[in-house]
Amino acid sequence: MAVATVGTASTPSVRPRYGSMSRDRRWALRWSYFFLVLFAILFLLPPIYMLITSLKTSNEISAASNPWWVYNPTLDNYRGLLTSPEYLTFFRNSAIVSIVVVTITMLISVPAAFALSRMKFWGSATLATGVFLTYLIPETLLFLPLFKMFAMFYEWTGIQLINRWWVLLILYPTLTVPFCTWIMIGYFASIPKELDEAALIDGASWTQTLTKIFIPVALPGLIAATIFAFTVSWAQFLYPLAFTTSVDQLVLPVGIITSLV
Repeated sequence: MAVATVGTASTPSVRPRYGSMSRDRRWALRWSYFFLVLFAILFLLPPIYMLITSLKTSNEISAASNPWWVYNPTLDNYRGLLTSPEYLTFFRNSAIVSIVVVTITMLISVPAAFALSRMKFWGSATLATGVFLTYLIPETLLFLPLFKMFAMFYEWTGIQLINRWWVLLILYPTLTVPFCTWIMIGYFASIPKELDEAALIDGASWTQTLTKIFIPVALPGLIAATIFAFTVSWAQFLYPLAFTTSVDQLVLPVGIITSLV
C-alpha cells in the first residue's frame, strides 16, 4: 500500500522588527528626557535667580552687570532679615494661621467628603458639585461682602474682627475647605464599597469606618489636600491685604511687600 505524503508549503518567516521598536523607544525616551530637562530648567530659573540676587549687595543689584553672576557674595541680606523683629512677627503670624487653617480644613473637609461620597442621600451629588463651585467664585467678589459683614458684626457685638490676624482663620477656610472636600470626595469614591459594607457588618460605626479604614486607605489624598491647604494659607495675599493693616497683625506675603521692601 502506497503511503501518501502530504507536502506543506513553507511560509516565509517574517522577522519581527525588534530593532526598530527599540530604536523608536530610545528616541521617545530621549525626547522625554529633553522636555523634562527643559521644563526643569524653566521652573528652576526663578528660584535660582532669587538665590543669586539674595547673595548680592544693594549696589551690585542696582548695577548694570551680569545678573547671573555674584562678584562679591555676602550674607548681609539674610542677617538683616532674620534679625528684623518685623520679619519674625510676620513669620510667626503666617505659621500660626497656616497651621490652624490646615487643621480646621481637614476637620471639616474629611468628614464632609466622607458623607458626600459614601452616605448617599437625596441631593448628595448636587451638594458635592455645589461645594466645588463655591471654590470657583473669585476672591475679589467675596472680600467686599465679608468686610461689610465683619463691620456690621462689630456694630452689633462690639467685637473687632477687622485688623486682627486671627480673622484670617475665618476667611481662609472659604478657599481651602471647598477644594479639599472635592479632592477627598474623589479619593473616598474610589475605595471599594465592600470595605465599608464589611465594616458595618462587623458592627463598626460610621466614625470607626472613617478613621480605621478610609483615612489610612486615602492617605495620599489626605496629604495632597493638606499640602494644598497649607500653600494657599501661606501664600494668600488679597485677604490679609484687605483685612489687616497694623504691622503687628500682618502675615508674611503682605508684610514683606508693605514693610520690608
